[in-house]
Amino acid sequence: MTRGSSDYLNAQQRAQIRQWKQSWLWRSELPTWLLMATIYSGWFATLAHWQTLGLWPATGLLILFTSWYLSLQHELIHGHPTRFPRLNQLFGTLPLAVWYPYGLYRDSHLAHHRNHSLTDPDDDPETYYLSSAHWARLRPWQRQAVHLRNTFPGRLLLGPLLDIYATLQSLLLAICRVEGRAIAMWIVHLALLAALFAWMARQGFSPLWFVLAVSYPALMLTKVRSFYEHRADADPLARSVNNEAGWAWRLLFLNLNYHAVHHDLPGLPWYGLRRVYLLWRDDYHQRNRGFRAAGYGEWIRDFTTTPVNVNAHPGWQQDRSHETAFASDVRHPPSAHPGADRQAGAAVTGGC
Repeated sequence: MTRGSSDYLNAQQRAQIRQWKQSWLWRSELPTWLLMATIYSGWFATLAHWQTLGLWPATGLLILFTSWYLSLQHELIHGHPTRFPRLNQLFGTLPLAVWYPYGLYRDSHLAHHRNHSLTDPDDDPETYYLSSAHWARLRPWQRQAVHLRNTFPGRLLLGPLLDIYATLQSLLLAICRVEGRAIAMWIVHLALLAALFAWMARQGFSPLWFVLAVSYPALMLTKVRSFYEHRADADPLARSVNNEAGWAWRLLFLNLNYHAVHHDLPGLPWYGLRRVYLLWRDDYHQRNRGFRAAGYGEWIRDFTTTPVNVNAHPGWQQDRSHETAFASDVRHPPSAHPGADRQAGAAVTGGC
């Protein structure tokens, strides 16, 4: 079930959210329908009129629309705007971001939502952590590469490249293993991508320029959000961050900066995440042991040269005295307790 199971704070929150769901706005999913219309019309209109806009303004707009489309795909995966997964899939199948077949992304992401195994290198397909055994096998230069990837600029610059490598590696493995379902997804994806590139070329816009100057920077933008969304913690409720980002980031990422709220309530529509967070802000601060950031600027400041500590997974019995090392607060004192994937980690280290 794409909407996933919900973990409410209390009965009051459950009742309030149920009441919101009965409203016309939430039942109609109008904000998501309008979002889809805006993204699709904006993306295609920009490409169709790029010569009038100019190459660089059009490129900038396409980067934003493509990154926004990736956020929309995530919303579609979680059961919006319709209750029919195949219809939602139809809305997200066009390869506007080039690299990832929607079906493979959907399957991987829903596996990531098993909160009991969140961040575990053996079970979470989106974790940046490596197993302790994997980490022990790394050579010094490989560990340095992981540290570089775990700085904020390193994640933006190297993260998309590693994800692309892992995605292409998965294609080769699917072919070698004759995985019919995955191969069918790739055939549809590549056929649509070829048609998209052909139309793009007819507009006089270079597909190569799109891949290098639009698609890659769009993936870099997604790494801003996912840079430090999760940390290893014995308590599954404390593994996801809430980042109080500014309105522009919230709109681009469809409020997924409130990531702990999203993991608790994966079926909540994007326009409900901030509303829920603000109403129960202090409760979430206590629930996830103070794992909160004041905005993405905080991560830029703290991790431009210092890597975030998501290297070897410490297991679920890690020393509690070190849990606050990378937790941050906004206006409250720290509590008593304190954006990529496993395959990408293997790509950095040469593992498989």
